[in-house]
Amino acid sequence: MPPPLSRRAALAGLGAVLLTGCGPEVLPAGPPPSGTAAGSPQPSPSPSPRPDVTVASADGPVTVPGGVRRVVVLDTAELDSAMTLGITPVGAAKAPLDAGPPAYWPASRLAEVAVVGDIGAAPDTAAIAALRPQLILTNLARDADHTGALRAVAPTVVTRTTGAPWKEDFQLHAAALDRREQAAAAVAAYGRHVDQARAALASAGAAGQRISLVRFVEGSPAVRVYARQNFPGSVLSDLGLPRPDAQNADRFDLGTTPDQLAAADGDLLLYAGYGDPGRNGLTATLASPGWHALGAVRAHRAFPVDDQLWFQGIGYTGAHFLIAELLYVLGAD
Repeated sequence: MPPPLSRRAALAGLGAVLLTGCGPEVLPAGPPPSGTAAGSPQPSPSPSPRPDVTVASADGPVTVPGGVRRVVVLDTAELDSAMTLGITPVGAAKAPLDAGPPAYWPASRLAEVAVVGDIGAAPDTAAIAALRPQLILTNLARDADHTGALRAVAPTVVTRTTGAPWKEDFQLHAAALDRREQAAAAVAAYGRHVDQARAALASAGAAGQRISLVRFVEGSPAVRVYARQNFPGSVLSDLGLPRPDAQNADRFDLGTTPDQLAAADGDLLLYAGYGDPGRNGLTATLASPGWHALGAVRAHRAFPVDDQLWFQGIGYTGAHFLIAELLYVLGAD
C-alpha cells in the first residue's frame, strides 16, 4: 500500500520540465550598460514593441499591450496560467486562510511575486498600482464588483468564472499575455501526459477505481463532497477515472455532515482541508464513527492531499502534478 501523498520531492523532476517546457520566461528588459570596453561588442538593441492585442474578456473586449511582462493575478487559475506560460507575475492575491500562493510552485519563483491581498476581497489598488502592472487577470466570480477600480490601474481581463472551465480560461489568459504558441505547447504536453497516464492506469489494472474527492473548508458548515464540475473532477474525467455514484453528477459539489458520509465513500478517497483543521471539521470528522465506517477508510485507501494543489491549483501545471500523484497512489507510476 502506498504511503500518504507526500511526493513533492520525487515530483521535482516533473516540475522542472513543466516549468521550463513551455518557453523561456520573458524578463523585463534592464537598462543598457553604462559603458562598453574598447573592442567589446555593442549591446543588442531592445526588441521592437509588439502590437497591442484586443481580447474577448468575459465582460467585453479589452485592449492589452502586446508582449506584456508585468502582470498581476488575482486568483489561483490566473497564477497557474501565467506561470505555465513562462511569466512570473509581479503580484498575486492569495487565498484568505493561506500564508501565500500555492506552494507547488518553486519558492524561487514565488519569492518574485508580491502578495497584493486576499482572493475575493476588495483589491488593494494602491499596492497593485505600485507594481506598475501592464495587465491584471481575474474573474467575475471574485471581482465582478471591482473591475472598474482595477481598470483604473491597468487593462483588466476577466473570465466569467473559475474552476471547471479552466482550459477555456487558459486560452483567454494566453491571448491576453500574447503567448498563444506557448499555450499550444502546454495543451499538447497535457494531452500527451493524459494519454500516457491512461495507458499506465490500464496496465496497472487501476482504470476502474472510483475516486472520491472530499474537502473540509473553514467557515463552511458542511463537508464538501466534490462532483464533476470543478477542476479536479475535470482532470479525473480526462483520465477516464469513474466517480462514486453520488459524485457522478454535473454539479460543483454536494454538502454532507460527519454523520452522513456515505456520499464520500469510494475505492480511493482523497481529502484535503482549507483553514484550521480544528475549525474546518477535518479533525472531528476523521475521529467520527461515520468516517471509520467508510469502506475506503477501512481498506486504508483514504489519503490526505495538498489543498493548494488539488483544489486551488487550477491549470495545466497543477493538473500535471495532480496526475502524477494519482498514478503514484494507484500504483501506476
